[in-house]
Amino acid sequence: MKVLMTVDGSASSLDAVAFAGRLVDPATDEVALYFSPLELERKLPGSPKAMVEGAIAAVLDEAKRRLPDSLAAVARSIHSSQPPAVGILEAATSWQADMLVVGARGMGTIERLLLGSVSRAVLHGAHLPVLVVRGPAPAGRGLRVLACHHPKSAETLARTLGMLHWPASTRGHVIGVAESMLAGPLPSWLEKRVRDPDTAAIAKAWEQEHADEVRDLAGRLERFRATLPEAFHAAEPIVVEGNPAEKIIATAKADEDDLIVVGRAPTDAFSRWLLGSTSEAVITHAHASVLLVPVEKSG
Repeated sequence: MKVLMTVDGSASSLDAVAFAGRLVDPATDEVALYFSPLELERKLPGSPKAMVEGAIAAVLDEAKRRLPDSLAAVARSIHSSQPPAVGILEAATSWQADMLVVGARGMGTIERLLLGSVSRAVLHGAHLPVLVVRGPAPAGRGLRVLACHHPKSAETLARTLGMLHWPASTRGHVIGVAESMLAGPLPSWLEKRVRDPDTAAIAKAWEQEHADEVRDLAGRLERFRATLPEAFHAAEPIVVEGNPAEKIIATAKADEDDLIVVGRAPTDAFSRWLLGSTSEAVITHAHASVLLVPVEKSG
């Protein structure tokens, strides 16, 4: 697996390198660190070329310090005079990267909404998985990971998760959300009116559809879990009802997950901008880091 990690010298980008370094196998994977000196050159107008090159080297050396020694020793350095987002996407293509890593600056409302212009542009332009890191990896314990099931993305997510390195300390679990028109248990207002024959029929259909959907979803989650790496096999699948994004975000927060893995809907000119309603909401509002996996249209 080839992982392209973007750095700009900020704390968030260095956290992203350290976080992603825990998902890479030094024995089999390759890492490249990408840096765009454009902003640096703007901040140091008229500076000697040697000074700019020294600053670039310092940023890349600091990023390598966040990687395991065996990875740091062989990590490739890439820099470009292109604007950051353009350069990152071009480097990912030319280097044939399998995954991109970017940091999300800050946690304020506006910053979290925008993610940062570069991160947002990379998300919109990338055709490969993008790991958006919010904050450092946890110290003293393994990663807690929530993999989100959807029929259209299950196979792609399983393939992506299988490419990553999951230490034995990782605690992974899977979630599926029932979202039918009649999702959820029978509401109290309908339960109180079951004496009416017509309403009773509605109530029965409601309960039956809910029971069928939950049962079917539980089965799909079991099959999905079986396709994932060993780190995801211990925990029971989580079946919930309601709005997918809300339930995913709430579950990740309650379980103190460090990483959410979610598929991005098939894309076209319009939906590519929105990223897909569920993935867009998760990437915007979740406090955990997010691995966004694109699922291209079939056929």
